[in-house]
Amino acid sequence: MQPPAATYHWYKGNTHTHTLNSDGDSTPDDVVRWYREHGYRFLVLSDHNFVTSVDGLNALHGADEQFLVIKGEEVSDRLEDKPVHINGLDVSGKVDPQRGRTIVDVTQRNIDAIRKAGGVPHVNHPNYEWAISGDDLQRLERVKLFEVYNGHHKVNNLGGGGVPGMEEVWDRLLSNGRVMYGVADDDAHVFKQPGNPDVPGPGRAWVVVRAERLAPRSIVDALERGDFYASTGVELTDYQVTDKTITIAIKEQPSSKYRVQFIGAKGRLLKEATSSPATYAFTGDEKYVRAKILESNGRVAWTQPVIR
Repeated sequence: MQPPAATYHWYKGNTHTHTLNSDGDSTPDDVVRWYREHGYRFLVLSDHNFVTSVDGLNALHGADEQFLVIKGEEVSDRLEDKPVHINGLDVSGKVDPQRGRTIVDVTQRNIDAIRKAGGVPHVNHPNYEWAISGDDLQRLERVKLFEVYNGHHKVNNLGGGGVPGMEEVWDRLLSNGRVMYGVADDDAHVFKQPGNPDVPGPGRAWVVVRAERLAPRSIVDALERGDFYASTGVELTDYQVTDKTITIAIKEQPSSKYRVQFIGAKGRLLKEATSSPATYAFTGDEKYVRAKILESNGRVAWTQPVIR
């Protein structure tokens, strides 16, 4: 159900970020400053196996309905040579890696530990080191978020060698009745080499969340119900869902052209539009409908699936 437009607002944010408290190259203060100065409204600090304190950062950089730092942790575990990384958003405290006997076991144990700590989990870069397969994701419980796009340059978003990319995995999950929502984030580690494509820098992907207010639980609850879109650069001016239609309006750039693809079960293209706003009318036999907005210079946005 879509919330009333008058009482909800859009907030741009990043859910996966590192500082000197793990393997980032910059202090929490410098990292937070970068995102605030670049137009973000919220930021989750997700250092590996470390919860960075956000109280002082919010006292210095936060402002009511303008900018918010949310505490988080990238719970970083592994099974033999396979990394298993799960973000905990708005956790109450540090979550230790839980270990396990299989990839699904390790992942599920960490998801449950994050839930126990009051946090919202999202599965990070499943194709990193080819660790978490689509079949593994299908078997997980009590998690709704995964990274359909991660801005790190070594996480294999597109798949390869017979392993599907994350968007294909997403459609397989949805087609099998497993509802998950696709997050995009930059997984930034390196802030001191701006413009270098060979390091995991900031600003490469984000989410735009529709929430009642700029507060930690309001933001993470909106993510869990799929009330957001993910982007590598495309901005929307409006996104509306009714019982009959989906309508998407794009903040168009003067030199760019756009395609809006409405995608259904098994990744089937239901409709493609080349003008904004773009509208899809439900026919009644769709299992789900999601949209992908492609910009002519390679930027993309993804809306979350509308389950029918």
